[in-house]
Amino acid sequence: MDRAQLASFLRTRREALQPEDVGLPRGRRRRTGGLRREEVAALSGMSTDYYSRLEQQRGPHPSEQMLAALARGLRLSLAERDHLFQLAGHAVPHRAVRADHVNPGMMRILDRLHDTPAQVVNHLGETLAQTAPAVALLGDETRHTGLASSVHYRWFTDPAARLLHPAADHATQSRLIAAHLHAAYSRDGRASRAAAIVDALLAASAEFAELWREHPVPGSYCPPKRFQHREVGSLELHCQVLVDPDQSQTLLVYTAVPGSESDEKLRLLSVIGAQRV
Repeated sequence: MDRAQLASFLRTRREALQPEDVGLPRGRRRRTGGLRREEVAALSGMSTDYYSRLEQQRGPHPSEQMLAALARGLRLSLAERDHLFQLAGHAVPHRAVRADHVNPGMMRILDRLHDTPAQVVNHLGETLAQTAPAVALLGDETRHTGLASSVHYRWFTDPAARLLHPAADHATQSRLIAAHLHAAYSRDGRASRAAAIVDALLAASAEFAELWREHPVPGSYCPPKRFQHREVGSLELHCQVLVDPDQSQTLLVYTAVPGSESDEKLRLLSVIGAQRV
């Protein structure tokens, strides 16, 4: 671990990142450009003290999870993320296996959707980043670990994963999820994380096994969906999709017909999300 170079790299990237780049107001009292330490810490999901000690060359040896969080918070490119890992004394993540780094361009778009339910999801169904309204609508989907980090796996193994959707829609949702996992498996092959999820589901879920034998093919990635939310009741939402081919990631943005009851409830969820943050 090169503490001096790590501290310098973090500082230069922090100072190069502007508040507008991450959806923050500049404010009249900001004397210099760049982000403050506490802002980077908040974006990375860590304490200000922890981040400050890294910049002051006296912090602990950061784990791979903390480095990945810093890479997201500082909106680093893949090359910059790899450099960050090397400075901290860790092996560079294998790009063909790890799909947990959000493209900076995708993050810039997500930052500007602070009042809208939106999230970045990789091809394995793992949620990498969410806006506060998305957390209010769907729950914190980034908290899961292991196989459960994939919504594909949770849908077929955890009954709680289905509570947000009406029972009448479960069969359609199951087929859609199985189809997208099939596409990921076909692309990545047997020695992949997609294959590990498939193997686990074949052993755990008879429903999934039956769908898998049919070789489902995905259609529209995110068709209109009905939600049954515990706080605001039923919603009917449309989903807009932005795909980043290089990263195998998708930005999902949930909207409602303007003036509809679902639109009013979505606005209420945005307020709830802001209050929780």
